[in-house]
Amino acid sequence: MIESSLVLLAGVAAGFLNAIGGGGTFVALPALVAFGLPPVTANAVSRVALVPGAAASAWVSRRQLSPVGPTSTKALTAISVIGGGVGAGLLLVLPASSFDVAVPWLLAFATVVLAFGRHLSRALSSALGRSVGMGSRAVLIGQFFLAVYGGYFGGAVGIMMMALWSIGLGLDAAVSNPMRITQLAAMYLSATALFLIASDALSAPLPLTAMLVGAVGGGFAGAHLARRLPAWQLRGILLATAVITSVLYFLRG
Repeated sequence: MIESSLVLLAGVAAGFLNAIGGGGTFVALPALVAFGLPPVTANAVSRVALVPGAAASAWVSRRQLSPVGPTSTKALTAISVIGGGVGAGLLLVLPASSFDVAVPWLLAFATVVLAFGRHLSRALSSALGRSVGMGSRAVLIGQFFLAVYGGYFGGAVGIMMMALWSIGLGLDAAVSNPMRITQLAAMYLSATALFLIASDALSAPLPLTAMLVGAVGGGFAGAHLARRLPAWQLRGILLATAVITSVLYFLRG
């Protein structure tokens, strides 16, 4: 009972973090491993459990969606769904160690870009005398690879999305946060469908249910809070989350 309560609280924290700035996987995965699940099973269970919370956050934020550069929301979401499914398939057939070395450096790079991306984009525009921005095809290609990572593991994929949009399009992290939440839900949706069919995620119904319930509550509350926070505070939370998750990953490695 105590372990189930802790998993429930971890689900609340994970759903809340995903809605505010990302990094929910860093809470959900260790909690499930501590419950006694094997790492790969815990990864699948966390993905299945977090998707309703991500969907709740996306629903709350639906009226604040803004386009990602020249790319349509429908095309971006379709790519996120496809990439998430591909990543989930890779998790089921490949060893997880293939990402272990690269992930901390990817997170560190994403954190730096998230912090300075808009400034760098403006500096490049001034130096070149024209606006710097990714085309629709480049945005979709970048989103596909992020979605594959999101389906495979997903740790801080929301931070990486913000970094890509910041450096490539000069988007403000606070303004694009609702779209980040929506794309996160799309990645998790297709990954969840595959995990329910092909993984052993349903072999652990108690921790799955506890984390799912907690994540829905946390995601709903976090999305409402994100709507009310001033833009500078939300940017600060996003950046702080990025820094903390990057440090934790280096320490973990």
